Amino acid sequence: MSGQAEKIQLLHPDPKKEAPRIDTWKYELVKAAIFYVVPYDEGGSAFKNLFDQVAELLTPEEIDNLGSVGWYTTTVKLDLEARGLIERVPGSKPQRLRRL
Repeated sequence: MSGQAEKIQLLHPDPKKEAPRIDTWKYELVKAAIFYVVPYDEGGSAFKNLFDQVAELLTPEEIDNLGSVGWYTTTVKLDLEARGLIERVPGSKPQRLRRL
């Protein structure tokens, strides 16, 4: 490999919208954190708390290397929704998330 980080093409729940390609290690890091904090239970967890919950699981070095925790959390969350691994709890306002 030529020193470039391996990338993964993300998906978006709306197939008309283009999703970005990001470094695989960033994807795996954020995905693991999201899976740790989003429960399987029916009530799910509040999306508004997701950024802080993910950031609490990362080291200061990981946060520095990642960049915008909020952007990566939202982008990976959308990908996980598109892949059918998490969902928005139907009828929840504000938005809540649960694992599938």
